[in-house]
Amino acid sequence: MLRHIAVIRRVIPVLAILICCALFLPLPFFSHLDVAHASSNGLGQKPYMGWSSWSLESTNYSGYNTPWLTADHVKSQADVLHQQLQPHGYQYINIDAGWWMDSNWKATFDGYGRPSPYPGRFPAGISDVANYVHNYGLKLGIYYVAGLDQTVYNQNYPIYGTSCHAQDIAIKPLQMTNGWRGNYAIDYSNSCAQAYINSIANQFASWGVDFLKLDGVTPGSGIYDLSTDNRPDVQAWSQALAQSGRSIWFELSWALDHRYISFWQQQANGWRIDTDVECYCGTLVTWDNSVKARFNDVVPWTQNAGPGGWNDLDSLDVGSATLDGISQDERQSYMTLWAIEAAPLFSGDDLTNLDSYGLSLLTNDEVIAVDQSGHPARPLSQLNNQQVWYADNGDGTYTVALFNLDSGNATVTVNWSDLGISGAPMVRDLWSHTNLGAIADHFSASLNGHASRLLKVTPAGGNAGKIYEAEALANTLTGSASVVSCTACSGGQKIGNIGNGASLTFNSISVSASGTYPVTISYVDGDAGRSMQLSVNGGSATTQNFHGTNDNNWNAVQTTTILVNLNAGNNTIQFSSPSSGWSPDLDRLIVGSLIPASYEAEAAGNTLTGSASIVSCSACSGGQKVGNIGNGASLTFNNVQASTTGRTTLTIVYIDGDSGRSAQMSINGGSALTINFHGTNNNNWNTVQTLTMTISLNAGSNTIKLFSGSNWAPDIDRVTLGGNTITEAEAAGNTLTGSASIVSCTACSGSQKVGNIGNGASLTFNQVLVSNTGNYILTIQYIDGDNGRSAQLSVNGGAASTLTFHGTNDNNWNVVQTTSVVVNLNAGYNSIQFSSGSG
Repeated sequence: MLRHIAVIRRVIPVLAILICCALFLPLPFFSHLDVAHASSNGLGQKPYMGWSSWSLESTNYSGYNTPWLTADHVKSQADVLHQQLQPHGYQYINIDAGWWMDSNWKATFDGYGRPSPYPGRFPAGISDVANYVHNYGLKLGIYYVAGLDQTVYNQNYPIYGTSCHAQDIAIKPLQMTNGWRGNYAIDYSNSCAQAYINSIANQFASWGVDFLKLDGVTPGSGIYDLSTDNRPDVQAWSQALAQSGRSIWFELSWALDHRYISFWQQQANGWRIDTDVECYCGTLVTWDNSVKARFNDVVPWTQNAGPGGWNDLDSLDVGSATLDGISQDERQSYMTLWAIEAAPLFSGDDLTNLDSYGLSLLTNDEVIAVDQSGHPARPLSQLNNQQVWYADNGDGTYTVALFNLDSGNATVTVNWSDLGISGAPMVRDLWSHTNLGAIADHFSASLNGHASRLLKVTPAGGNAGKIYEAEALANTLTGSASVVSCTACSGGQKIGNIGNGASLTFNSISVSASGTYPVTISYVDGDAGRSMQLSVNGGSATTQNFHGTNDNNWNAVQTTTILVNLNAGNNTIQFSSPSSGWSPDLDRLIVGSLIPASYEAEAAGNTLTGSASIVSCSACSGGQKVGNIGNGASLTFNNVQASTTGRTTLTIVYIDGDSGRSAQMSINGGSALTINFHGTNNNNWNTVQTLTMTISLNAGSNTIKLFSGSNWAPDIDRVTLGGNTITEAEAAGNTLTGSASIVSCTACSGSQKVGNIGNGASLTFNQVLVSNTGNYILTIQYIDGDNGRSAQLSVNGGAASTLTFHGTNDNNWNVVQTTSVVVNLNAGYNSIQFSSGSG
């Protein structure tokens, strides 16, 4: 197993190295159907990517609109998608409305009332186009609407494979259905109704269709009162596709009612959360009509997307400035929002007329990776139009987007503490493919109107908190506690009305190791200062008092931080109100990093032998240390706890006023390892220093013994567990040869780096200490203002390997970047050398 063990900082190409190591209302006619779960049909593990025809069909731009949809035009889009977009993950060619109709929307049906391709558009049928796109390794999508077409009813077509006719399956008296109230509602208590839908699904499957968009679905599509309800249609289509013998992605449209999200999730792979993105004007879209409202409308849906089903924001029309009708900044922000929401990425542009900027947006693999990772972002606050959105990527990193939604220039700032991040995380701009280095406290950007930035933020040493929203579906609310709106709150919501014994329980607080954690509570208290009872894992409740603003403002977020003990794995934290009275509203929790376990040398449970004794030390933790460890004397830490078996970081806090003493260390009675300490050489025995290394511990209780040989060991203050081992390039114990030298670097740790490593010069880290032989992750922090330099890496004098670094190519030698490699290290001290060739 690989472990981060150290951080070797600031070296080369001016290298800096880091060894690191709502329940729906049921309808009576649902009961006869088996529930089909489209979200478990094996599709939808990631948001789909591709192209759709509707934006071009809907625009008044010259050369497009309704007549444009033809087989030849669809094939030409497939040609370009295959050549330019398929290598980046785009896969679907989706034919939208009108494929079975002429330019006046007169429909064509076969003898069984099934939609049939209009010959003027698709003379060789849909299967011809399907075969064409399948030859490219692409997939074909098609479109249909909910309900029974009036023409099918009026013609009373027979239903394939049954003795029924179309008029047999309509609800009587006739009821109009779907978002346009354009079709008749179907009576699914008649088994012939399902047979009719099956027959259409089987027809689609026989043509080679891989995707179906069902449009006009209610509740939604502008109708939210259940006066027309297409959930039976959705369920019937989901079941029909499942029995068709072909894997077909099932997408629902449009502007679906969020109250029924659990139903949409059961039945489909995706659901449109808003109205059409198209402006139905002389371009494809406009900012105000197409993009702006989605910043508000998507927020309630963010916690509902995931593998199996995704929030559909509609077409992504950013490929052509003249056709799209929006600015470059707006195009980038448009795609940024889609990407951070893990929305399907499907272009509505004419792919044969993409401009270079549009192509660069659509093919930015780092931005695409954000989308495909499937972590929908949430706003930190929507109090104003300068907004920060974030997503926890689940790997210790965060995606952060900054948006200026005003029309004029403005500065947008993200404070790392709002994300639970301390220290100076590494920041990368995903649109420009630029590492911005380690940035402390906050990041600010001056943005044009409607402009944005998209960042990947990597906390130093994994020092980031995990965010738990109060309104998350996994939480439990009792009594009057309820989800309410809060524009200042993360995600635009909070839990309020926590009164008279009501409670909110966070059910899935997960940590990897048992111990003490800082928990930051974001809350709203417009009163004079309320209180709550807090219980962890069902334990005894403690009272937490909160600061109130005393101004009746229930939209001002405050924070307070407490320490709680958590178990490895899943934990619960419950907040409850007094039996009478009210508690503050809750926005979210941020659970910070495990506070490293610290073991004092002078603790009563330790064992001292020989001359080892407890002595005073004003600079030491607790004012004491263990000294006089000489001539075979020893200090044993007897109860060093580890939650799991494996490697961890041990930091020894010591005092050495000599020229540099050594000690032997044995873990759990194993073989002794010699450790060399740095001395101050000034006979000052009150100056505390640290030495960090990696060790292996067993789950449970362990012993760490430090002892001397025939000489004297340093005095010991304490040991701590946890963190990464960091070795600075400019450290005194390293060896520099040739032109290599220590130079200033304001962006670097310690404000220094080793530079000028050229023409055979080298930097050797001489004291990379580990307790066990094995593979380790070596993270290198470096600066390269060139177009990408290389270096030779050798471990313990072995054969050198070539490392190639990414350069910023801007002659800026103050921007820190990182890269990681795997190295094999021996138990004890190791050397790692970086050297240049002839350059």
